[in-house]
Amino acid sequence: MLKKKMIRKIIVSTSALFALFLIYMIPNEKLDIKQNLEYVNLEVVTNTIYLLDDDNYLGKTDVVVNSTSIEDKVKELVEVLISGGEGENKIPSGFKSILPSETKILSVKYENNLIKIDFSKDLLNINKDLEEKMIEALIYTITSIEDVEKVIIYVEGNVLSKLPQTNITLPSTLDRNFGINKTYDFTSTKDLNQVTIYYLNKHNDNYYYVPVTKYLNDNRDKIKIIIDELTSTNTYNTNLLSYLNSNTEILAIEEQPDILELTFNSYIFSDVDNKDILEEVVYTICLSVKDNYDVDEVVIKSEDEEILKTVLKEIK
Repeated sequence: MLKKKMIRKIIVSTSALFALFLIYMIPNEKLDIKQNLEYVNLEVVTNTIYLLDDDNYLGKTDVVVNSTSIEDKVKELVEVLISGGEGENKIPSGFKSILPSETKILSVKYENNLIKIDFSKDLLNINKDLEEKMIEALIYTITSIEDVEKVIIYVEGNVLSKLPQTNITLPSTLDRNFGINKTYDFTSTKDLNQVTIYYLNKHNDNYYYVPVTKYLNDNRDKIKIIIDELTSTNTYNTNLLSYLNSNTEILAIEEQPDILELTFNSYIFSDVDNKDILEEVVYTICLSVKDNYDVDEVVIKSEDEEILKTVLKEIK
């Protein structure tokens, strides 16, 4: 027994000496490999931006952002909007920037959900046809940042109150009520309604959303107008798409504090048996609600059964 213990001790001691010998012989750099590894953060952060597409619509897309503070994020996104600017390499295929190439951001200040952004006078050196769209792109891009609801645009320290080429008067404080990709279909100011509706567009195999603000003589609830427009065959006379079945009808609307409940007939489903709704349908409805109603959630029902609930804050 004692002999076995002695043999075991000899083996352990020999093994330890051999291990020390190996450590001595192997270069330190190889042993330090694990310590010297740099761990790369693979999480990619993106933010919504509105850029011109091939059909001259301002389309909703995403770009990678590195900034964390609201003010820095505004600067980074607006740089992407400047033609030939520092952020031009971030622009997805099928899109282009809209601000004039020499435009400089002089300052950005954030306070109480409001961004004040000051530009050089080069901002106004833009084609007349794109002048209003440029303001729309700025408003929608900047207000896509969480906790930003309004924008004041300055040029060389002065509030931009009128567009010099189109003579369009601007409110001093701008928000999404300004509209985007505007169309006008009214004959009088009676029962005039403003509704922003999100459609789909496509570049190669990539789909993206395009908001269109319509001005029309229609005093119905905005959600009824939205559904009618998304199911209308008129949509297909443009390059814009909707996947909402043309037989879809909205049967009931109930607006509660912070919640909009919508009850549809069975044509809302892409698969009636499984009660599936296409993601594109959910997004066009929810994005449209988000721009037209002051609610936090959308509940979609069919025959009084809740099918899904969407938190609008999570719709990017």
